[in-house]
Amino acid sequence: MHRLETLSRIAMIVIAVIAVVAALSQVESLLAPVVLALVVGIVLSPISDAWEKRGLSPVWGALTSLVISLMIAVLLVLVIQPVVSELMRQAPKVMDDMRSTIIHMRHMFQGIQDASKEVSDAITPATDGAKDSGGNGDKSAVPDAKDLVMLAPSIIAQALIYVGALFFFQLSRGEIYNWIAKHLAEPSSRGATAARLRKAETRVSRYFLTITVVNGGLGLAVGVAMQLIGLPNAPLWGLVAFLINYILYLGPAALIIALGFAGVATFDGVRVILPPLIYIVLNATEAQFVTPAAIGRQMRLNPLLVFLSLTFGIWLWGPLGGIVAIPLLLWALVLTNSLPDPKSEPEQKLEAD
Repeated sequence: MHRLETLSRIAMIVIAVIAVVAALSQVESLLAPVVLALVVGIVLSPISDAWEKRGLSPVWGALTSLVISLMIAVLLVLVIQPVVSELMRQAPKVMDDMRSTIIHMRHMFQGIQDASKEVSDAITPATDGAKDSGGNGDKSAVPDAKDLVMLAPSIIAQALIYVGALFFFQLSRGEIYNWIAKHLAEPSSRGATAARLRKAETRVSRYFLTITVVNGGLGLAVGVAMQLIGLPNAPLWGLVAFLINYILYLGPAALIIALGFAGVATFDGVRVILPPLIYIVLNATEAQFVTPAAIGRQMRLNPLLVFLSLTFGIWLWGPLGGIVAIPLLLWALVLTNSLPDPKSEPEQKLEAD
């Protein structure tokens, strides 16, 4: 009987999780901008705190956070648009170079009859099909003015939801935390719960401030390196490296592919691998040495947990889910005391000694 009750509870939990995930997927257009606004509000919370310490109204902090976030969004569009346009313009040359490389490799292994025949049967139809479909699929791949007009109301609505959610969250953060503590905690622990919410907010914002500085250094190094090897739009590649590094694992992987295309489109011979190779070296140095030294052991996240969170976020809400996955994960870990407190680490070492 006890085993049956346990199985029933597990089944109910599984059903509830499936229902919640399905609901989150269905209300993406409404909930995604709200969650993004809450994450941005948590990261930018020190700005509001600084205004309030000077005796000014919370409105000033909310407006400042809103302006900063909108400026970052505009910067993101201005940075990515030229890079994407250049890659699309160079796409025919990249495809021709890749086709020539495939043909050259096929001739190199001509002596291995069985493998050569299989490669020929597999590659040649795919190459021809890609060539045929390239001319017919360009119009469907690139949205035209009509598509943009149809999407405009949805984009504007989500932008307004984001603006409103961010502004009012920053305006009433203290009241929201007190309400959560009052309704979700025991009377004796309400003060501790409110303090824990503030602590989680502070640690998340400090973490992302540190990561921003590290990403800025990486972007500067990438921009300088690409300029030295002669890659066009080197400063833009540095800005892209800075911005895309917030999406752990998947962001750098996407940039490696993009730099590979840019190398094929710009250089010839062995030099085509220089852009992605240089970025791999710089990114590995940042990930293995700079970031761990900057954030310390207290804020290190489990790589598997990070990867699963990113995968789930991107599967659920696309790129936006990948952006909010890590902040939400870090906030939840700090809130549940799953990460050690840096202030208490010296005390823990003394106790261990």
